[in-house]
Amino acid sequence: MRTASHRPSLDLDARRFAQGFLSENPEFANACSDAGITFVGPTVENLRIFGDKTSAREQAIKCNVPVIEGTPGPVMSAAEAKAFTDRVGFPVIIKAAHGGGGRGMRVVTEASEIEEQFELATSEALAAFGDGTVFIEQYLDRPRHIEIQILGDGKGNVVHLHERDCSVQRRHQKVVEIAPSVGLPDETRLAMYRDAVNITADANYLNAGTVEFLVDSQGRHFFIEVNPRVQVEHTVTEEVTGLDIVKSQVRF
Repeated sequence: MRTASHRPSLDLDARRFAQGFLSENPEFANACSDAGITFVGPTVENLRIFGDKTSAREQAIKCNVPVIEGTPGPVMSAAEAKAFTDRVGFPVIIKAAHGGGGRGMRVVTEASEIEEQFELATSEALAAFGDGTVFIEQYLDRPRHIEIQILGDGKGNVVHLHERDCSVQRRHQKVVEIAPSVGLPDETRLAMYRDAVNITADANYLNAGTVEFLVDSQGRHFFIEVNPRVQVEHTVTEEVTGLDIVKSQVRF
């Protein structure tokens, strides 16, 4: 982070920022701004939209980007979860609204599992990210997981840096990333580029981010989330494009 010349002290309650990803925490970014520190990353508003997967879904829907059938917002109880599965059936996946890395995610295949898996997902999300909020989507079996690297200038101009394929996973955690994705239909690839740019440009996205999609066996793509930060996988894109993503962020 770059600091202003007077380097003011940053008086923060560390307990508020002890858990979760600081890079995705809008309160932290806002506190930096108040203290005269330039936060190298998305804007506070970007973090509020995309740091919460439920509001990110809303942004995708607003931009006419396909999403997986899911709850319209957070699910606060196992009873609410059951109401959703009564309507859409099984399997479903309970997902943490904040954070990432495969934490707070539980697949449910039958009604008898709902209460236990809901409690496990919420407790794991709370421990990992300091927030136990979850939502539910239908579960896609063995989809391809494609992520689109983007850069935005904060003024509605966004470019994509092509895709990374992170379909090889264990317990919802990425094991191998490759670029470009092999055997992905060009029509699907271009549609994801377009949708990734539209979702983030509409929000005047600033700096680097990753828009993630699942692709089913029929080649249909579905938005799942935006990671409003640089991911460790960004180096794969750097190798393919020759562009230094971290330097690009600082230049903004």
